[in-house]
Amino acid sequence: MDTVQYLDDTGRPLQALPLGPEELIQGYRALRRARHFDEKAVLLQRQGRLGVYPPFRGQEAAQVGVALCLRAEHDWLLPSYRETAAALTFGMPIHKLILSWRADPAGWGAPPGVNMVQFYIPIATQIPQAAGVAYAQRLLGKDAVAAVFIGDGGTSEGDFHEGLNFAAVFSAPLLVVVQNNGWAISVPTRKQMKVERIALRAQGYGIPGVVVDGNDLVAVWSVAKAAVERARRGEGPTLIEALTYRVAPHTTSDDPSRYRSEEEARRWEARDPIRRMKNCLLHLGLWSEEEEARLNEELEAEFEAELALADRAPEPRPWEIVEQVYQEMQPDQLAAWRYLRGEA
Repeated sequence: MDTVQYLDDTGRPLQALPLGPEELIQGYRALRRARHFDEKAVLLQRQGRLGVYPPFRGQEAAQVGVALCLRAEHDWLLPSYRETAAALTFGMPIHKLILSWRADPAGWGAPPGVNMVQFYIPIATQIPQAAGVAYAQRLLGKDAVAAVFIGDGGTSEGDFHEGLNFAAVFSAPLLVVVQNNGWAISVPTRKQMKVERIALRAQGYGIPGVVVDGNDLVAVWSVAKAAVERARRGEGPTLIEALTYRVAPHTTSDDPSRYRSEEEARRWEARDPIRRMKNCLLHLGLWSEEEEARLNEELEAEFEAELALADRAPEPRPWEIVEQVYQEMQPDQLAAWRYLRGEA
């Protein structure tokens, strides 16, 4: 299958770009904001101010390009634990994301006007649930779409296939985005499947499958935009395979040197999505180093203000661990809740 690509590895356009100057700048700023958050989150984890954190360095374009196509108050985002960049771009406040990765109940859930489900930790559970959310939008007579993310390893799970089949049969307005970074933690993609491309599996469900350069923001944005428009027209789901690479470890507890080479990571660092997009803007005369410096100051100020907000959140109460699981607490849950409150 051909891979959709608009920028070469240095960021020079390979063809006419489908986005205007304002959109290109908007996209670059969103990429830089995501990278800034990721770098700060890793530092906070090292300082003991964040729990185990899954970095996404290198995968920003694959997430930001999709989120930029969605309307937070109208569409739905169902992210796995890797998609903090998508959540940030979709409209999740930074302080909520910090609290979420602190496992603080104050970080659970999205604020009004942001239709995002909490990050999924189980693998592939989100696919059938996203298909249901998308189908529900259609039943409600809305033109809203749902976007769901999964890694290449997750496509080996039954939930992936069941969700895609359901969405295809019922023409659910769904985008299924596979971030294929070549590894399912320490297992390479070639040991997970026989097909050359995950997008080929779309043929088995009778839906379009697209392969895109996941480190090329313009390409991801363009492909996702077409899939969203198709879904809004009632033409059903699209499977998007974004070829990308997570330069960072699987989580802050991982040591990638045990299963992959430094040379491999260096090759992908040379294709860094942010450097490519910045070079694209510089090539088109849309950006300058002065604007880059101002953006850095802006991002730093925003993050520090949001971090202060997160730090002021009240300490979670022990009994909150058993709350908000069911609409009505079950007997064993109720007993635990009373015990933790000192009422037993």
